[in-house]
Amino acid sequence: MAKEQISIFDMFKIGIGPSSSHTLGPWRAAQRFVEVLKEKAALDRVQTVNILLFGSLAKTGVGHGTDIAVLLGLSGDDPVTFDVHDVVPKVDRIKANKKLTLGAEKEIEFDYDTNLLFLFDQSLPFHPNAVTFQAFLSDGSAISETYYSIGGGFVVQENDTEGVLTELDLPFPIDTAQELMVACMRTGLKISELVLENECSWRSEQETKQGVMQIFHTIKECIYKGCHTDGVLPGGLHVERRASKLNKRMLKGRTYHDYDTWLEAIRAGGRDFGYILDCVSCFALAVNEENASFGRVVTAPTNGAAGVIPAVLQYYLAFHDAYKEEKIIQFIATASEIGSIFKKGATISAAMGGCQAEIGVSSAMAAGALTECLGGSQRQVLMAAEIAMEHHLGLTCDPIGGLVQIPCIERNTMGAIKAITAAQLALQSNPDKAKVSLDAVVSTMWETALDMNAKYKETADGGLAIKVPLSLPEC
Repeated sequence: MAKEQISIFDMFKIGIGPSSSHTLGPWRAAQRFVEVLKEKAALDRVQTVNILLFGSLAKTGVGHGTDIAVLLGLSGDDPVTFDVHDVVPKVDRIKANKKLTLGAEKEIEFDYDTNLLFLFDQSLPFHPNAVTFQAFLSDGSAISETYYSIGGGFVVQENDTEGVLTELDLPFPIDTAQELMVACMRTGLKISELVLENECSWRSEQETKQGVMQIFHTIKECIYKGCHTDGVLPGGLHVERRASKLNKRMLKGRTYHDYDTWLEAIRAGGRDFGYILDCVSCFALAVNEENASFGRVVTAPTNGAAGVIPAVLQYYLAFHDAYKEEKIIQFIATASEIGSIFKKGATISAAMGGCQAEIGVSSAMAAGALTECLGGSQRQVLMAAEIAMEHHLGLTCDPIGGLVQIPCIERNTMGAIKAITAAQLALQSNPDKAKVSLDAVVSTMWETALDMNAKYKETADGGLAIKVPLSLPEC
């Protein structure tokens, strides 16, 4: 049996930006801590709670919204359904009133400045993204739990195993690209078909397809909203949104009031190379500008890289006349399997592997998915994924001001374009003559991650983050 069982809905999670590992993961950890208190019948006896952010969560916590996420998670709010317009106002109310309602049930005293601690110089050994919750009870006792946000919204509790979905007898237990290829050769299934067979071990085929289309609905709404929202991104860098301006230029100032008519207008704009490049960039910018604004996005496989796969999928729907449910499901299913191979063999956490683990993985996922949807063989799919990652190896994570804005937003446009290029190269190549396998590039990525200096791993301690003078508010 495979060492880790990963579903489509582990790789693609609906949540709120700006970071899967620094926002969505800590949010989920806070929710889990509230559940622990309920299981121990301790919620009603809690007097106050301390939150300790370690390592990377501390260093870029404010820029990534970690403080906001843990407060909303403790409050009982869910990132899938919570009104994104109330994210900042609700946290402001908690700060001003110095009260927090645990699990939407138990009101406690909470002082943001004293109960939420950023331990910049302390790290826990298992993973750089660590958070500890301490609940102090009325009888003088305390309950403490530590969680690690390991990338892509995945959360591991201290002393847990890292497995996500276990104990299932999957028809195709896959850890590596080689195992995936063998399974496809043995059965004749496409990669997406094999994935959907595995998904039936968790739920019905209809439930899986409905879930995938819910993910797509969130993606398309995010793209559409980002393409029609002006303004400046929050956080203090004063980064101006560009997707809406680019969208207006592409459509010559015309306005479309729903996604479907807008997509038709994009499709009708032509096939000029420059126009297509503008469209792909616009799609990616739109998603990540929404992500940077605490908008609702889908981890793909992370928030920081959330624009790559949507941009390539949108390109496929617009310029290959593929706006069909079965093609959307095929794309997302294939992408999820490529992502799971990287998750199992390396990492999808920038705090562990730099930006190669986010933009690089998302580009590989998108390249493989596009290749299958354009008629490529299983070997060509893996070849496309390898090409895309090969040209992201060593990419560092050095967010200016600890914000998921510079260089993060533009990197999504680059990742999307590289994915399309990788797919085209694979489709025009004989994969039997490939010199580098996907497994080799996964292994290389992980070795590169281990060798990479810690200051280039989402800490904002090196690279561009220390080259640009800032006047941001201090943590």
